[in-house]
Amino acid sequence: MDTLFTTIGSLHPVVAALLATTFTWLLTAAGAATVFLFKDLSRKWLDGMLGFTGGVMVAASYWSLLAPSIEMSASMGLPKWMPPAVGFACGALFIYVLDRFVPHLHINFDPNAREGVPTTWRKTTLLILAITLHNIPEGLAVGVLFGGVAAGIPEATIAGAVTLAIGIGLQNFPEGIAVAMPLRRLGVSRFRSFWYGQLSAIVEPIAGVVGAAAVLTMQPILPYALAFAAGAMIFVVVEEVIPETQQDRFTDIATLGFIGGFIVMMVLDVALG
Repeated sequence: MDTLFTTIGSLHPVVAALLATTFTWLLTAAGAATVFLFKDLSRKWLDGMLGFTGGVMVAASYWSLLAPSIEMSASMGLPKWMPPAVGFACGALFIYVLDRFVPHLHINFDPNAREGVPTTWRKTTLLILAITLHNIPEGLAVGVLFGGVAAGIPEATIAGAVTLAIGIGLQNFPEGIAVAMPLRRLGVSRFRSFWYGQLSAIVEPIAGVVGAAAVLTMQPILPYALAFAAGAMIFVVVEEVIPETQQDRFTDIATLGFIGGFIVMMVLDVALG
């Protein structure tokens, strides 16, 4: 593992962020590829996997993003609560605005419950856009951490950045399934279900590169940027992921999945980060 950290640490931060977020995108594609193996997946498993996704995102928001943001703020001579609070609020507002205006439909919701501006777009397109909104803050978080490492900020470590990428990748696998399987159930072909499933995460490498480049250009924004990514992820979990798991009778399974995801990400961050 130390060799991996050393190798990645020798790369340009934008390249490292691109490679890390490409890894998370590939795991989404791997999850979506399960439509070639299975015709359908039970709602119980889908809800459990979505819960796992939410748990990983919440744990990562604190250990990988907010905690370093608080430490950096103190070391920079700022009130240690201010950058995390400002960044967290801005991140949540950013996704709130996207949520209000981008047409989308949450997984497991009735087609009449579509959100965003009115549109005649097909249900499949709206489902894909919903998951794409999930992935923007995830890619941004990874990119921001790699940018912080390159900026030489002690609280941002290559181990922490790689660990976050691993955690995001782990939850992207079930997320890919959660996109592709419902599309398949709607009658979309196996290949198109896979294609749309992996396509929902293509925004992660883009967001990762933007995050790394922004921090390299403006180093003082790092504590704000970390908290921004955390606020965006928490908004997604509370507004989208958790409600998606509460539409059927498997709420306990979804909750256990959430707990499992939280524990996995916490252990990864504490042990490796």
